[in-house]
Amino acid sequence: MTDSRTNDNTTRLDHVVLWVRDPVAAARFHERAVGLEPIGVDEFRAGERSFPSVRVNEETILDLAPLDLAPRMDVLPGAADGAGHPVHHVCLALPAGAFDALRTRLREHGVPVSDFSYDSSGARGDARRSFYFRDPDGNVFEARHYD
Repeated sequence: MTDSRTNDNTTRLDHVVLWVRDPVAAARFHERAVGLEPIGVDEFRAGERSFPSVRVNEETILDLAPLDLAPRMDVLPGAADGAGHPVHHVCLALPAGAFDALRTRLREHGVPVSDFSYDSSGARGDARRSFYFRDPDGNVFEARHYD
């Protein structure tokens, strides 16, 4: 049986690599506070995998790369210099109910969240509401919903 994800050749976001101090702790945060499914944590602990990931959706994951992996990921001159310098933010688009549940879960885990922004522009037009939060490694996330 062929996975339908491998048959569609349209351009998509496959993964984002986030630099983290403790990949297991980062996976636990993203599972418990954000609600994302961890991938490969046991294999990472066993030394069988370079880093774990968390699944955003059927097609997209976040790789949780340890900072000490940077020298091995120097795929372009100077690329390793990006370790510890995260992108400005990664935005997660959710249905309204999941958006509200995420905000509640983050607060329950003691994660500070920003005030709401309204009608900010994104890939699908203007979002009704959005807010920002940080993971324990300082990576900034935006959560938004369009409906």
